[in-house]
Amino acid sequence: MGASRETILETIQSYVDLVATGSSADVVALYADGATVEDPVGSEVRTTRESIAEFYAALDSLEQTSKLLHARVSGNEAAFAFELVTKAGDATYTLAPIDVMTFDDDGKITSMRAFWSGEDMVVG
Repeated sequence: MGASRETILETIQSYVDLVATGSSADVVALYADGATVEDPVGSEVRTTRESIAEFYAALDSLEQTSKLLHARVSGNEAAFAFELVTKAGDATYTLAPIDVMTFDDDGKITSMRAFWSGEDMVVG
């Protein structure tokens, strides 16, 4: 049957919010058991809950804000763009990746692929 469009959109919004202001544990809780993360696309695919938690742990100590720019949902898949702004000292780093996710029937993320590269980072 699949998760409803509303449930998927709620998961996406939670993801965008938590990547900026939540803990890595909060972000990982959005993922189903057996999920995969490829961020950015072309990097090693993380296939265990532990490796996904390790990936998001890098965000725990950062000062960040985020906002969802747009999302498209089709069945149990979605593509969305969001902006993530990180402050580090006097510098500001802005990245607007496009993420593609799949979801289980409960709206948990089963796979995430993030499309971005270093050239997409804006430093101000």
